[in-house]
Amino acid sequence: MGYNHAHHHPTLSGKNLLLSIVLNTVITVAQLIGGIISGSLALISDAVHNFSDVISLIISYIANLLTRKKKQTKKYTFGYKRAEIIAAFVNAASLIFMAVFLAFEAIKRLFETQHEIKSDLVIWLAILGIAVNGFSVLLLKNDAKNNLNMKAAYLHLLTDMLTSVAVLIGGLLMKFYHIYWIDALLTLIISAYLIYMSWSILITSLKILMLFAPKHIKIDEVVSEVLIFKGIKNIHHVHIWQLNDHDCHIEAHLEFREDIKLSDFDVICEQVEEMLLDKFHITHCNFQPEFRRDDLKDLIKQD
Repeated sequence: MGYNHAHHHPTLSGKNLLLSIVLNTVITVAQLIGGIISGSLALISDAVHNFSDVISLIISYIANLLTRKKKQTKKYTFGYKRAEIIAAFVNAASLIFMAVFLAFEAIKRLFETQHEIKSDLVIWLAILGIAVNGFSVLLLKNDAKNNLNMKAAYLHLLTDMLTSVAVLIGGLLMKFYHIYWIDALLTLIISAYLIYMSWSILITSLKILMLFAPKHIKIDEVVSEVLIFKGIKNIHHVHIWQLNDHDCHIEAHLEFREDIKLSDFDVICEQVEEMLLDKFHITHCNFQPEFRRDDLKDLIKQD
């Protein structure tokens, strides 16, 4: 028997994402052209990172639209609730890939003859990047607190803003002290920071997609709490997973000590459901009743 709680989560702003896409497209083009003209690898890396932001923001925007507008159907029984988790995974993976590529290019640059870089252009475009990305970060800050997909987009923009700060510092050092190797060093630092910031989102979204039990839930504790209820002899074949950021599901077989009526089972299930919601934040329950059924009673069924 299945149960469902209606929860109201904050409405995410698609308009803020759309505005961020436009702003980042402008800064990407400007920094790429400026990086080629100035010869700055750090500025080009910032432009490439901005371009990955544009792609990731578009993915996040589409996922946000799908999640809000596409409802469950007979063909798509969960609707598009996982669209944003997929977007978060793709965005985090793309950041890590881009960081590794930029790090490789930076290492090659360190061992090459250092060429003069037009630092004035680097400085002004870095300032532009700070302004644009800083504004975009403010647009998405609130939404990022409640949604993994928006958090991934937010981190893209935040790291871009910090990248532009690093590029600005590098530009100033090149202008006043002619330290041109700082360009490649900053690229390495930026790459390491991108990997550090993206890794947790990549792993979290991957675990959700793989239907792993949420990290805040210990199945043994769930079992102990369920067995407290009068009449329940055993709980087995337990599956606990997250559908998205907010929806956590459980399905299990409940074996009863007596051959109770369906109405009694319904009452017990509602009590169990309330407990699971309050103590473990499990929002959807699906229980199969059993009485002296000849099946394996393993907690986790081995298929």
